Amino acid sequence: MRESPFRRPMAEINVTPLVDVVLVLLIIFMVTAPFLQGGFEIDLPKVAARGLDVREGLIVTVRADQKIAVGNSVVSFDRLEDALARAGAARRPVFLKADQRVPYGMIVELISRMRHSGVASLGIVTEPPPRPQSP
Repeated sequence: MRESPFRRPMAEINVTPLVDVVLVLLIIFMVTAPFLQGGFEIDLPKVAARGLDVREGLIVTVRADQKIAVGNSVVSFDRLEDALARAGAARRPVFLKADQRVPYGMIVELISRMRHSGVASLGIVTEPPPRPQSP
């Protein structure tokens, strides 16, 4: 069989597979987007049993009445970033000690301001639970 002189090779691009792939990728991104929410990066100790040596770092304390202390000086919430910069928080670890009655929203805002002021290493100081009394 000879090919007809009027028949040319097909030189069109079939876009149907391309559209299928793009739609599948779109669906994948739409499904995974809610899981990509941001958070805070906190450097936690690698061995929890050993604990933290807080003597080498800067301690930021939040009392139950929501007063903030950077080291030994009490600062207002608005002046926190200036106090952290003066204390050299960007060059050494910072440890956050907060009373359990402090609202969660304030702690999140405090951590956000610390990260914004250049704090690279942040640890949260807690107390171990009380040991049960042996009879």
